[in-house]
Amino acid sequence: MAIVIIRQDDKIELWKKALLAQQPDLEVYSYLEEHPKERIKMALVWKHPEGALANYPNLKLIASSGAGVDFIFEDETAPKNLPITRVVDDMLAKDMSEHVLAVILSHLKNLDRYRVNQTKGIWKPIQYRRISDFTVGIMGLGALGRELASDLVKYDFKVQGWANSKKEIEGVKCFVGESGFQGFLETTQILVCLLPLTDATSGILNKNLFKQLPNGAFVINVARGGHLVDEDLLEMLNNGYLSGAGLDVYHQEPLPKEHPFWSHEKIQMTPHYASVSDTNSVVPQILENYDRLLNGSSLLNEVMMDKGY
Repeated sequence: MAIVIIRQDDKIELWKKALLAQQPDLEVYSYLEEHPKERIKMALVWKHPEGALANYPNLKLIASSGAGVDFIFEDETAPKNLPITRVVDDMLAKDMSEHVLAVILSHLKNLDRYRVNQTKGIWKPIQYRRISDFTVGIMGLGALGRELASDLVKYDFKVQGWANSKKEIEGVKCFVGESGFQGFLETTQILVCLLPLTDATSGILNKNLFKQLPNGAFVINVARGGHLVDEDLLEMLNNGYLSGAGLDVYHQEPLPKEHPFWSHEKIQMTPHYASVSDTNSVVPQILENYDRLLNGSSLLNEVMMDKGY
């Protein structure tokens, strides 16, 4: 019984060493090395090459090494009817919360605009805003959204959230489902997208949604590039309806050099690094699930296949 690690970055050996450090007798392989495919029971994956999961006849579990699983569903060659698990990790949530808070404060204090002015040699004080001036709305109140909401409340932001099902978070006004969506948008001045990417949420950050936000709203997308309609964001920034955007995720990564986001003065970009799974923090739950798989026990953080998260 063995685990195979399948990913397209330079972190395979890092994950392999972290797994072996906590369970030295574990049989674990990189998909790039020679290995007995028939022994593989778990595939630990992150944005794997399409078709890579089809090579294991006895595979029993596909485990994402991060919070997202959309890339697994997008692989039409992946084995069907296998359980999929995702990472739910306190450190991952805290890292995301700190990133979003930094982007929000940069916007309130005009640090994004000062950076542009600096490159042009422009000395121009700009009236700053205060935390009390804004309501932050969070789309998606899962583990990441809840952590962010709670942290923003501690900083005295007015915070509200929207989700498909009712949530109870101290100090946070929660809107639910389609009936609550318009009311949520109309009162949100800084919008943060932390939704899972599904058929229902693909392209949700579009012109129709932006028009329902107050004039001058700021948009942050740290979920998935597939949530955003790029052309609609550019149009609403260029016509002045939106004041700016903070983006960490994109349809194509790395973002092509010719993409207009690179040179847009109202867009703050980071290279999909707002929150990254820490191997030492995440490995215990990966190993726990591997043991549960071999023992026939219920799995941790199993994805609801009908919902896609």
